[in-house]
Amino acid sequence: METTALEVVVANEDELRALLGEGDRHTRSLAQALSVRIVTRDLALRLEGPEGACRKAAQVLGACLTAIRESGSLSEQDVRHVLTEVGEGRADALAALQSPTVVLNARGRPVRPRTTGQAQYVQAMEQNDLVLAVGPAGTGKTYLAIAFAVRALRDKTVSRLVLTRPVVEAGESLGYLPGDMKEKIDPYLRPVYDALYDLLGGEKLRRYEDRGTIEVCPLAYMRGRSLNGAFVVLDEGQNTTHTQMKMFLTRLGEGSRMVVTGDITQIDLPSRDDSGLVATMKIVNGLAGVAVCELNERDVVRHRLVQRIIHAYESFEHAQRRPSPEPPTPAEGGGENA
Repeated sequence: METTALEVVVANEDELRALLGEGDRHTRSLAQALSVRIVTRDLALRLEGPEGACRKAAQVLGACLTAIRESGSLSEQDVRHVLTEVGEGRADALAALQSPTVVLNARGRPVRPRTTGQAQYVQAMEQNDLVLAVGPAGTGKTYLAIAFAVRALRDKTVSRLVLTRPVVEAGESLGYLPGDMKEKIDPYLRPVYDALYDLLGGEKLRRYEDRGTIEVCPLAYMRGRSLNGAFVVLDEGQNTTHTQMKMFLTRLGEGSRMVVTGDITQIDLPSRDDSGLVATMKIVNGLAGVAVCELNERDVVRHRLVQRIIHAYESFEHAQRRPSPEPPTPAEGGGENA
C-alpha cells in the first residue's frame, strides 16, 4: 500500500501541548484510530501512513486546533467526537467545535457545545422561546440549559431564573426525609444545584438565591403563577404528567423563555403513556417559536464507557420489542406420526 506524509503546523508550544494531550493521549488515540504514525518535530506534527488516512488525520487535527483556539483547551470528548464525525464521513459536522462559548463557569473555563447535536441545541435556545430537549444521560441537556439561562441573566435579557423538577422517586422509595420543606426537596433538585454551583460558585449562588434572582423549586409550586421576565428550566420533564406539563407551559409570561429537558427512556411514572413530555413533543412540534431537539449517544460527553452502555441498552431493548416468531402451523391431517 502506497504511503505518504503530511504535516500539521501549530502556532506555539501551548497549542502543541493541548493538541498532544497529557502523555500524548490525544495523538495516540488518533494514530490508533486511523492507523497512521504521528511524529512531533518542533512545532509540527508529521503524519505518515496511507494517503487517505493521513488526510483524515490532518482534518481531525485541524478541527482539534480550532477547538483549542476557540476555548483554550481540548478534551478527550472533543477528540472522540471529531474522530467519529470524520470516520463516518460527516466532516461538515465539525462546525460544533467552532461554536462560540455560551458562558464562563465559576473557574473561568468556557462552556460550549462539544458535539453537533449540542451545537444545534444551543442554536435552538438562541432562536426560540420554548425548547424541548430530549436525550440520554450525559448529553448535556440540563447543564447547557442552565448555562444558557445564566448567560441570559448576566446579559440582563431576563431578570431571574426559575429552575424546577417534578418530585418523582426513581424506582426506589426514599422514605421519610427529616427537616423543613427545603431540606426535604433538596435531594430531588440536587442535579440542578450541582450545575448552578459549577457555573456560578457557591457564594454567588447563595447571593442570587437570597435576593430571589434564582429560584429552585419543585414543579408543584408552579401552579397559579405567571412568570414574567424569567428564564425557566424544567428538568426531568419525562416524569411530568399531561396535566402538569400543560400547567407548566402555560406559566410562560411576557419576556420569558422556557427549556424542558428529559430522557424518555427513563420514565419513572406507572406508564410511558402517562408522560406529559412524550405527548407535548408531538403537540407543539411545528409551532412558531418552539423547537424540539433530540440528542443521542453521539452527544454523550461523559466517560466514553457511558456511550457504549447507552448503545448496549438500546440494542437490548430493541431486541426485547421484537415480536416472538409464531409457532409453525401443523401440517394438514397430521397426527403424532405425520
